[in-house]
Amino acid sequence: MIVTLIVACEIAFWVLLAAGLALRYGARRPRLGAAVLLCEPVLELVMLVVTAVDLKNGAAPDWKHGLAAVYIGFTVGLGHSTIKWADARVAHRFAGGPPPVKPPKYGTARAVHEWRVAGRWTVAAVTALALLQAAVWYVGGDGDVSSLQSWQRTMLFVIGINLVIAASYTVFPEREPHKGPPAS
Repeated sequence: MIVTLIVACEIAFWVLLAAGLALRYGARRPRLGAAVLLCEPVLELVMLVVTAVDLKNGAAPDWKHGLAAVYIGFTVGLGHSTIKWADARVAHRFAGGPPPVKPPKYGTARAVHEWRVAGRWTVAAVTALALLQAAVWYVGGDGDVSSLQSWQRTMLFVIGINLVIAASYTVFPEREPHKGPPAS
């Protein structure tokens, strides 16, 4: 049931996103579109409640409960930027908005961009870590929480990878290609 709920929430995320943007730009109802987009957090609340009820009813914590926590964490950390990304593209394509800003390619600007990305992923992973730890405490010492702890290790790995990527752009910044003198 938890896996089905996760899939349903993921589908609902994209449906709400499409509906909100369609209302915002297609129907020219920006407030209604924003209201639909603000319904996104309800999906995570539903998933959190259903997962907690499932554990409370005696379900053994397994990878599915961990995946639910990770899904919520990633929506918290990356959901807003995903919505902004889609909004910029829809506004440009269908409402005459400016072209979406591309991330910088070189130097300090690229390093700053990568640290922002790493920050979003870190927020996502830390949120998932906190939810996973809450589930461990909720289950208590009587249950097998090894699958939840495995997800915690994975989230620490995600943080580490993102920090290494951001640090690599800081320590080894990519330089803009040299443009030689114009040909005469």
